[in-house]
Amino acid sequence: MGDISKPEIVWAQRSSASDPAKNILYVTVNLRDIQEGTLVCELTSTSLHFSATAGTGGTAADYAADLDFYAEIDPQKSSRRLTSRALSLVLRKSETKEEYWPRLTKDKTSHVKIDFDKWVDQDEQDGQDSDFTDDFDSMGGLGSMAEADIDEMRRQ
Repeated sequence: MGDISKPEIVWAQRSSASDPAKNILYVTVNLRDIQEGTLVCELTSTSLHFSATAGTGGTAADYAADLDFYAEIDPQKSSRRLTSRALSLVLRKSETKEEYWPRLTKDKTSHVKIDFDKWVDQDEQDGQDSDFTDDFDSMGGLGSMAEADIDEMRRQ
């Protein structure tokens, strides 16, 4: 295919000093139509390697990204889900503490942005976790809006 592009990656987080299950990162790789058999998603306690071919027909392109996390995560207690629109990951932070990470990666990265649909300020996070589950029953932050409406707003 030639050139390799960086996919759009968005993230949000939750933290809790008392409940390890509430110390999580929501990481989404926004790519439509990831081609079957091309997805590579390697998760370690300190990094994520992603590569895939996405798109259909003549619009297919290669994408790749490597992220070195700000701190350690627990890959065994993390989960992922692939849809036709994105690869969504829920990553469990290794350390149980109230403070948020200042950023997802050790170094600032231009292709990683905040997921404002899922972001909750640290001092407002109590009571907000019920919208999110590890099995992605609810992607949260969408309220009653249809996904098509949200897609239309993002294109504007």
